[in-house]
Formats: sequence, structure tokens, C-alpha cells
Amino acid sequence: MKNTPARRSSITVFKGRVFHVDRDLVALPNGRTVPLDVVRHRGSVVLVPQPDRQHVILIRQYRYAIRKWIWELPAGSLDAKESAAHAAARECEEEIGQVPARVERLGAFYPTPGYCDEEMIFFRVSGLHAPPADSPHKPDADEDITTFAMPAADAKALVARGDVIDLKTAYALTLI
Repeated sequence: MKNTPARRSSITVFKGRVFHVDRDLVALPNGRTVPLDVVRHRGSVVLVPQPDRQHVILIRQYRYAIRKWIWELPAGSLDAKESAAHAAARECEEEIGQVPARVERLGAFYPTPGYCDEEMIFFRVSGLHAPPADSPHKPDADEDITTFAMPAADAKALVARGDVIDLKTAYALTLI
């Protein structure tokens, strides 16, 4: 096994609401020292909402970065010092208007480890019910979401036809 690269210095070159970018000076095992840019992210949760084992809830949402309306599963970033399970329950309520009675971790994966440290933690959420009237969890200001409950087989067929272009959604549907 080769030696591990060592960070010599780091500066933040961009700081945004959801992530920041560090430029690290890294000494590589081959003796070279190179600058590497890394997107730093608190992490996120991806939900597979299932009103029952045969159905799943997908959302339709406009994604400005790609200028398209897409099918996807609900997801969102962790808040500071928030557990992933708590974030999953919160995002479920914010994005589909339902509170889960059960939050089951399905796995955790790095979608783009070549330049980003975001870990996506996947959860099945079930036992869905309406939130209390005074719940503080509402959709984010930048979200315009429509929910669709459908048989899980139909959701998987959307992936097979190429109608789901969101990788986290395509992968998450393989976990159920």
C-alpha cells in the first residue's frame, strides 16, 4: 500500500450557503506537491418514502443548475450538528409534507469523491402520516415540489426508460 498524501496548507476560496471550496496544497507519495480544490459539504440525506412496501413517493422539481424539471427522491443537506436520522425525518416533512414513524438507514455513499467530500446517507422512511398543524417544517423558499406516489415498479421503470436522470434517485431505487 502506498503512502497517504499529506496536506501542507489549505485556504477557503469560496464559501456559500450549502458548501465551501478549499484549495489544499498536497504532498503526493510520488514526491510532487500539487494544489487540489475540494468541495466541502456537511453531508446530505436521500429519502425513499414508502407509504407501503409496494409504493414509493417521487417528487418533480425544477433544478436550476441543469435547467430542467426532473423526477427525484426527496433529499437535503444536514443542518449543523444534526443527526442524519433527524435530517431524514425533517426533510421528509419539508419536501413531501409527511412525518415518518420509521426511519431506516439503507447505506451511505460518496457520489463524487474525486473533488467533493459530501457523504449521502440513504434512508427508507415509512409509517407516513400528516404533521401537526403547528409544525415548523415547511418547504425551503427555493423549492417548488410536486409529489407523486406510484408503484415502486413504475418508479424503477422511469429509470430504465431514462426518465430519471438524477443519479441518487436511480441508485436509491435499487436499494428497495
